[in-house]
Amino acid sequence: MKAVRLEAVGSIALREVDRPIIGPDDLLLRIEACGVCGTDRHLFHGEFPCTPPVTPGHEFSGIVEAMGASVSGFAIGDRVTGDPNIACGRCAHCHAGRVNLCSNLRAIGIHRDGGFAEYLALPWKQAFLLPTDLKPTHGAFCEPLGCCLHGIDLAQIRPGSTVAVLGGGVIGLLTVQLARLAGATTIILSTRQASRRALAEELGATATIDPGTANFIDAVTGPSGLAPGGVDVVLECAGVRETVEQSMRLARAGGTVVIIGVTPQGLKAEFEPFDLLFRELKVLGSFLNPFTHRRAAELIASGAIEIDRLISRQVTLEDAAAVIANPPAPGEVKVLVVPSPR
Repeated sequence: MKAVRLEAVGSIALREVDRPIIGPDDLLLRIEACGVCGTDRHLFHGEFPCTPPVTPGHEFSGIVEAMGASVSGFAIGDRVTGDPNIACGRCAHCHAGRVNLCSNLRAIGIHRDGGFAEYLALPWKQAFLLPTDLKPTHGAFCEPLGCCLHGIDLAQIRPGSTVAVLGGGVIGLLTVQLARLAGATTIILSTRQASRRALAEELGATATIDPGTANFIDAVTGPSGLAPGGVDVVLECAGVRETVEQSMRLARAGGTVVIIGVTPQGLKAEFEPFDLLFRELKVLGSFLNPFTHRRAAELIASGAIEIDRLISRQVTLEDAAAVIANPPAPGEVKVLVVPSPR
């Protein structure tokens, strides 16, 4: 079968490899779609830890083509999405219910072969059923939506909350929709790209702003700004130094900042500890998707989340390596890799 292989930092190519051999607890999936994530680009550049050689791709869905003897609850032909993050279930973090912090965490597409391939071996306990009439491309959004749900859970957005979302990529645009569903009445999205600002307003943002605007912070938090005094919750979804630093300044006194965007490993950002102390800000990291993947699948199946307008383009496995090795195109939100199994 065909698979995209990350062979080393800076080296990625399409290869012909053996089809996965499944064990008794595995499903064999024929991949229908797999999303290109910013983390995949971090892997390529050596900015996120992984274990090459490996097939990347952790945002996937597919059709069950074979099952191991110990699998239950699934049938040949089922459409499923997979939670890529496999916790050990034995360490102190797992016993405390913090599976995303598992000391022995192994992730599909990071440590073991992922979804940029024609077929994937998926442990059945990581699989979640999707409706058979769901668009094949929609299942690939369950993993990023699950990560956004965790951030929303940590933020504790309540009806009437004011929220700022920094970053207009797929994470930011999914988060805008979740903030709306959570009852936020003011949702401000910040991004430099006009096309993303327009899309955010269609998806539920009550206002958008270019962070390059003169006196950007004052334009949001000033007396005549979009949210005088600052917002209740800031959701950082871009994973760059500028937005991490801005997030602290946009929150009101007593507000909450949640870092959802994945920054390159080693990146540093500056903030003033006295400011965090004096304004009693709550600053939280949001890592992965603990116990949110099923909710994400149900939300997508319900149609409550707009997906189609987030898909910028679909490419084949033959084009996937070049997409991962290069920056996103201007205005691009989500690229999906759609294999064509032989």
